[in-house]
Amino acid sequence: MAPMPDLPAVRILIVDDDKTICEFMQTLLEKDGFQVKTLSDPTLVEDEVRSGGYHIIILDLMMPKMDGIEALRRIRKIDTDIAVVMFTGFPNLESAVASMKLDAVDYIKKPFNADEFREVLSRVMLKKGLAREPEEQLHRVIGDTIRNLRKEKDLTLKQMARRTGLSVSLLSQIERAESSASISSLYKIALALESRIQDLFGDF
Repeated sequence: MAPMPDLPAVRILIVDDDKTICEFMQTLLEKDGFQVKTLSDPTLVEDEVRSGGYHIIILDLMMPKMDGIEALRRIRKIDTDIAVVMFTGFPNLESAVASMKLDAVDYIKKPFNADEFREVLSRVMLKKGLAREPEEQLHRVIGDTIRNLRKEKDLTLKQMARRTGLSVSLLSQIERAESSASISSLYKIALALESRIQDLFGDF
């Protein structure tokens, strides 16, 4: 699915010493409307991250010149926010934990199928506010607006839960745009924030 015309293309960097995998993933992602660059030498990743303006990096764990964890460590010194997805043919707990400590957003096992991979990507994009669909954009705007209004009023999620009768986890998911709020939830949230329901839609 191509990105919406009013949304900038999401730029993805694939780092894997296996050129076949790079080509396969590049073809798959470009078909979905992403801008993709591949890198088969991980030692070049720092320069690429500095100059490339990427939103997401897909990073192989086992590479001859430098392993994925070391590459991720170097990326994090330059950019703490960029979304990094690790993928590996040899998953183990140690590498998964090391990846998560360095804020990798997901961990994919090889071989993977295209749908699995798309699912991981859309989850990552949602987490990072890179939504492709107008509806996802709307969820993001509502979540951000609610969080800002709540913080302006110095309310914790727990206090909001008490005011609205909604669970802390649901409120948290709505703020992070991981869950869409029903109209009745939005009504309760607006009341708790002493706002009108339409104020929660920002400039949408």
